[in-house]
Amino acid sequence: MSSQSEKDFLRVEPTGSPAYPVYVENDFARLQSGGDFDLEGVSQFFLISQTGLEESVVVPFLEALGERIPGGLPKERVVLIGQGEASKHISRLAPVYNRLIELDVDRKSCLIALGGGVVGDFTGFVAATLLRGVSFVQIPTTLLAAVDSSVGGKTAVNVDRGKNMVGAFYQPRFVYFNTRFLRTLPEREWICGLAEMAKHACLDGEGRLLADLENNADLLRNPDAPELRQAVLDSAAFKARVVSEDEREGGLRAILNLGHTTAHSLESLTDYKRFSHGEAVARGLVTALLLSRRVLGLAEEKMERYFKLFERLGLPGDTAGFAPAEVLDHMRFDKKSVRGIPRFVLLEDAGRPRYGIEVREEDFLAAYTEQAERFGSGARSAPKIQPL
Repeated sequence: MSSQSEKDFLRVEPTGSPAYPVYVENDFARLQSGGDFDLEGVSQFFLISQTGLEESVVVPFLEALGERIPGGLPKERVVLIGQGEASKHISRLAPVYNRLIELDVDRKSCLIALGGGVVGDFTGFVAATLLRGVSFVQIPTTLLAAVDSSVGGKTAVNVDRGKNMVGAFYQPRFVYFNTRFLRTLPEREWICGLAEMAKHACLDGEGRLLADLENNADLLRNPDAPELRQAVLDSAAFKARVVSEDEREGGLRAILNLGHTTAHSLESLTDYKRFSHGEAVARGLVTALLLSRRVLGLAEEKMERYFKLFERLGLPGDTAGFAPAEVLDHMRFDKKSVRGIPRFVLLEDAGRPRYGIEVREEDFLAAYTEQAERFGSGARSAPKIQPL
């Protein structure tokens, strides 16, 4: 897979699959006009979205595009799944398969994933497996989905023993993100997307993502700002470049786990009910940078530059009320740990990540203690995350 970034869109070129564009717009005009979207040969469309998004997302989408979709999109071809990760469970597949089959889905049908990451992952997996594969398109409605999960072809569902344990690599026909959907995005979902963009900026060896986020930080929560649209495209392009070198997670793609070792521990400690993923990753990025300075010698001034960006983006950096030993104990069960020793993605220099770094207990305890001293210990009784 490779990717080519144009002035106003990103073209992703998967190995062995057709290239597809990623558009970021502030309306549906380009989609309404037809543009260069490859929909030739589609027999009918089905829309999969989520309960709770009917008024803010589904209705506006149908009003804008329902009559322009070849063959139309009657309400009976709109399928709503529930909210949250529970709706991505493998047990939720059968009712959706049956519904689509009852509506005469065929191999030339196309599924439309309209929603956040849960909807995109679920719809992509349905498309990859139904009738041994039907096409689908991604219409992300959250910032996180736009810069991360909608690009790269990873689709999955959850099982009782873990998240995203059953999945497939399956590329969409195109991705289209309308930033107007962000006008109703909750604060915690803004943090999710901005944390992912900040992570990409830490990993970018060219340094352009970091500089652009610094220059435009005050505009990145404005859904109508052209600077936000460009930042989304640039972040998605970085993700596509990484995936192009390691499409099926054989090695390099592991750098995208920067900040995730601490994040997964915090999520596990709270039974995945307190933090959004972005809130956990933001805190994990701080831990990773402190460890990068301590273990790999990341320069102090470069670490501080990242911290200043996180502050301007409004990302949390405290330790969430947990003692270092508690967080470390839960890391021992992380799938990246070896012999009970946690492994991290760290930076040896700005934009120069290394993955699989074993971190000694004393180093982690010292870094997490420093994090609490610098950014606060936080509170253990923060509001629980509410599913979208």
